Amino acid sequence: MNKHLKLVREFHDSRSFPQAEQGANQHLSDMDIVEHQALLMEAGSAVLKAIKTGEMVGILAGLVNLAYDALRAIAKRGDAVTDHPVTWRHDGFILSIMRILSDKINQCTSGNSDDYSEVYGLCVHLTRSFINADFDKAFQMIHDSKMSHQAKAPDLSDCLYE
Repeated sequence: MNKHLKLVREFHDSRSFPQAEQGANQHLSDMDIVEHQALLMEAGSAVLKAIKTGEMVGILAGLVNLAYDALRAIAKRGDAVTDHPVTWRHDGFILSIMRILSDKINQCTSGNSDDYSEVYGLCVHLTRSFINADFDKAFQMIHDSKMSHQAKAPDLSDCLYE
């Protein structure tokens, strides 16, 4: 099982959030899809706002939270993360990031785990290639913050490579 999905399933268990057993491949209801879409759009908006200000720690936090939300939908279905190649390459244009993020988030209206997996994979890719940061460390820090009920987001500046 994907190590980040395992952490999200742990978070769901700690909060008694409903999730299907691993491998159940349960379909999401229309209202579940709407709920997850709202979470993804909110996290995506945070990424874009951070990009606008150039705040690298904010971009990192937004990408990790977006990935976390995508994994929450996969956990609810009881599916596994699927690997998809990421076709985005740094072309020097911020609009290309906005387009690919928006497109991948929009595709999640299907409720399919493959689409949520693509959002997750894109976040990992952008964290490592666009902002040059340690995705695993940042994900663990955000997870730990969620598990401890901290209202304040952790400082992810140590996750950025120089």
